[in-house]
Amino acid sequence: MFKERLDKVLKEMEKQNIPQIIISDSASIFYLTGKWIHPGERMLVLYLNTNQNCKLFINELFPLNDDIGIEKVFFNDADDPIKLLSKHIEDGKTLGIDKNWSARFLIKLMEFKNNCSFVIGSKIIDKIRMQKDFKEIELMRQSSKINDIAVKKLIEFIPQKFTEKKMGKILLDIYEELGAEGYSFDPIIAYGANAANPHHSPGNSTVKEGDSIIIDIGCIKDSYCSDITRTIFYKKVSDEAAKIYNTVLEANKRAIDKVKPGVKFCDIDAAARNYIENAGYGKYFTHRTGHSIGIEVHEYGDVSSTNNDKLDVGMIFSIEPGIYVPGITGVRIEDLVVVTEDGCEILTKSDKALTIIE
Repeated sequence: MFKERLDKVLKEMEKQNIPQIIISDSASIFYLTGKWIHPGERMLVLYLNTNQNCKLFINELFPLNDDIGIEKVFFNDADDPIKLLSKHIEDGKTLGIDKNWSARFLIKLMEFKNNCSFVIGSKIIDKIRMQKDFKEIELMRQSSKINDIAVKKLIEFIPQKFTEKKMGKILLDIYEELGAEGYSFDPIIAYGANAANPHHSPGNSTVKEGDSIIIDIGCIKDSYCSDITRTIFYKKVSDEAAKIYNTVLEANKRAIDKVKPGVKFCDIDAAARNYIENAGYGKYFTHRTGHSIGIEVHEYGDVSSTNNDKLDVGMIFSIEPGIYVPGITGVRIEDLVVVTEDGCEILTKSDKALTIIE
């Protein structure tokens, strides 16, 4: 499996006339080798070359004894890893650089290899990672299944009036009980006025009658992420808040209905955004409609008005329209979908009907 992924990257490098590339992102290295390595401040580089001269440069503090199908070059803290790396890079040729590689490494390498042409090379592997294989899709299903259970369990704690921050701690315990490896991102739990802030950080607020409650959570299971948002109401809901909720729900459904191979990401965004705008809430929908997801909760490719890329089978992304009206309410409804041959499969199964809890 990993060889197939590596071959895809090498083939795309040839296609784009980038004969050599540096990958430093731990998630992409995991994708290509099956091994997680978190180097901290130390250099970690997977060097790929279309002549099959591929090497993993890794500090010996991170022992890796398994055969990963790629030669390993170890160094220690007394070595100069950039100097070591530079000796393996071909002179006078284009070198693709990872978008996340630290400038303190890159600038020094540019000094050693001033006759090379440096370009951002991340899109090669980023685009390949967008299209999930069968095993990845199944792992995403399992991660989402846990998240569906978790959101239901968390909602049951709301009547106890714990603070937003306490609810986040409860969620971590729920994930542990369900066998997840932790958060895929810091959860957003927002009561009342806080729900009008799309990226609210949980604080000491407690729930009050009439509040909308945004729960945006995700876990990691077997290295793959989930993400879901549900909005519910406590004890009662105003007519305006109910109208906003149903507007977001319909926008969510319209965007999902649009998903199939060949459709542009921007057209999915438009399906949700146009409906919200026509309902009179356009200025309160302040973010893109979704993002790709997999090994990382936010991967390359988004559902936005500026993304003209077309969908392909196996792509997985969120659809999460929202309306945030200060002083009234905030509502977001988010699902994950995987593109199929004739449409999509919705990975998040939790109920989306307007819900009032007591």
